Amino acid sequence: MPDDIRAIDLMMGIPLAERTEWYRMFDDAALRDDESKGGLRHGAGYMFKDVPELGTAGVATPEGFETVALREMDRFGVQIGLVPVTFDEPIGRHLVTTHPDRFVGSYMVDPNKGMDGVRDLERAVTELGVVAAAAFPAGYFPQVPIDDRRFYPLYAKCIELDIPICMNAGVPGPRFPADCQRVDRLDEVCFFFPELKIVTRHGCEPWTDMAVKLLLKWPNLYYSTSAFAPRYYPKAIVDYANTRGADKVMYAGYFPSGLSLERIFTEMKDVPFRDHVWPKFLRENAARVFKLPA
Repeated sequence: MPDDIRAIDLMMGIPLAERTEWYRMFDDAALRDDESKGGLRHGAGYMFKDVPELGTAGVATPEGFETVALREMDRFGVQIGLVPVTFDEPIGRHLVTTHPDRFVGSYMVDPNKGMDGVRDLERAVTELGVVAAAAFPAGYFPQVPIDDRRFYPLYAKCIELDIPICMNAGVPGPRFPADCQRVDRLDEVCFFFPELKIVTRHGCEPWTDMAVKLLLKWPNLYYSTSAFAPRYYPKAIVDYANTRGADKVMYAGYFPSGLSLERIFTEMKDVPFRDHVWPKFLRENAARVFKLPA
């Protein structure tokens, strides 16, 4: 892995004052087992070891996380981080307004809100300056499958706004049903919306072979490595990036939600990408698709 590439991280999180606050984002009816009702420190905590402990009093404040995030980004050569931004959560807004050269925003859409959700997305672009939509089909209540018609107005708006949508695909880490995130559901969406730029998140497992087939098939479908430690990047995705997919696979982390940048970039050196893949994977593909500084 080259040492001189300033990476773009397509998934950085926002710290919570308490890890159990994660569950407040979901309807009680969506959580069935006892652990998911508050026992786990993280929605998919059973999957991760050594979840980052930021160790800074007040880190769940705009200024506190700003200090920690910039320190870690500078330490490991990350120039830009994509962070979630909302109208009522202050940390993300603070980062993208105070350091627009280091942080850009994504906005989590809600297909269950109908046209109000479409208007919210447009407002997020015009007022908050977000550069991407984001979606978690398994995390809505009721769930909304990737190819459900409730998403269609949002897909059309993303095309109109010329922004990509980052889409969770594959079995979700939290204990929600997975059918709504089957990777083959992307096929019909790409057919009806060929101009829509879709960047998958969270691995696409166990359907990575299907993901590769669809990445080959559809020009505007992309893959990001979010929530996976580099030692666990799916072999099918690494092989694809090394052959026909160098322009379609992008780096995304999971700091501070489940992985530290130290672990990511320590393990990254052992990923067997070919030399020509690294600059595209770490920076160039994201800069092109998300229209970020080259």
